[in-house]
Amino acid sequence: MRGLLKRILLVALLSHGLAACGGLVPAASPGVKAVQAPTAREPMASPVAKSQIATPVAANPVATVMGENALKLGVSQGPAFSSFKVSDAAARRGLLSFRASCAALVKRKDLSGLAQGSDWAPACAAAKTTSEGDARAFFEQNFEVVQVGDGKSFATGYYEPEIEGARTRSDKYNTPVYGRPPELVDVDLGEFSDTLKGKKIRGKIVGNRFVPYADRAEIEGGALAGRGLEIAWVADPVAFFFLQVQGSGRLRLPEGGVMRIAYDGQNGRDYTGIGKLMKERGLLAPGKATMQGIVEWLKANPQEGEKIMRENRSWVFFRELTGPGPVGALNVPVTAQGSVAADPMFVPLGAPVILSMDRAEPSGLWVAQDTGGAIKGSNRFDTFWGSGDDAAVLAGGMAAHGSAFLLLPLGSLARLITP
Repeated sequence: MRGLLKRILLVALLSHGLAACGGLVPAASPGVKAVQAPTAREPMASPVAKSQIATPVAANPVATVMGENALKLGVSQGPAFSSFKVSDAAARRGLLSFRASCAALVKRKDLSGLAQGSDWAPACAAAKTTSEGDARAFFEQNFEVVQVGDGKSFATGYYEPEIEGARTRSDKYNTPVYGRPPELVDVDLGEFSDTLKGKKIRGKIVGNRFVPYADRAEIEGGALAGRGLEIAWVADPVAFFFLQVQGSGRLRLPEGGVMRIAYDGQNGRDYTGIGKLMKERGLLAPGKATMQGIVEWLKANPQEGEKIMRENRSWVFFRELTGPGPVGALNVPVTAQGSVAADPMFVPLGAPVILSMDRAEPSGLWVAQDTGGAIKGSNRFDTFWGSGDDAAVLAGGMAAHGSAFLLLPLGSLARLITP
């Protein structure tokens, strides 16, 4: 086993180097590269909501620097919390989301380097006894606003889709939804080398070798069939493809009711956004480079569409969710218009975030409760809008630029900038 672990590490190191050369951040996909966290969401462009233009609060001007996490990138003092127009509703959502995150936040190893679990304990204790009516005061009194790097932010959106599905297979429902296979192994490379902290790979052990797990084409070709891993079946493989991109969703059952499914792992293969591929190949007519246009093309060209979808080798596994949800990377339910996905190398998961963007909709107070394979780097966020048609419209058209600020426990900035 020791020899096997050494080979796993060697492959990971080589893969890490190749990814860096290609400008890729090791994330949830590599056959033997780095794992995508929990899913890579492809920003959807249609249908779209009419944008409400806003003027972002300017970030502090800083020299451009590089850093593998927030601490090395550098932090500076941000504007006072009171300078942001945080609505009472957003403050209440933020309080409830932060309170729900505390159990994980105080125990979680912080990869950003900004705060340890114990640093959050006073704010978490205060959150337990704060009424929703005092939510704004809670954030003003228990946190300080800081800027990571240049503070320049880009935000997209995601939502919880609903598609047709069933618990048993039939002629109509014949596309399987697989639960996590027991042989799928996650390897935390940080346990082998400090230089690989925050990096993971996924695969399986065959004999004395650690090998890549089956990719999308192999799984669709029957690699997992007949093993009893199916937790449901869906009617539309294209709709299921995009549900996998989102990472969770609802199955509308034929007998009535809904089955909610949540992310339960990924095969470790690279995520590829097919929308970009289709645009580069000239497959989408003018005005059709939208979610609806992509789906329309895939269904009008099923054989070619299947091949293009298989170029995204990533496959997401699910579990049935019987409680509140969907569940984010902290294993707590995410909140519509209150939770964002972020890169944990730059944002402590569970930390409150203020977005001040060129669109009014994403501007305000959020809590970082999720991650995403496409959500990488400083000040990159994916805003969660819930489920239903309105959420799909908002998430589908979300592409906002502006400034981002973190709320850290009082005293954090002085500790971080002291030589």
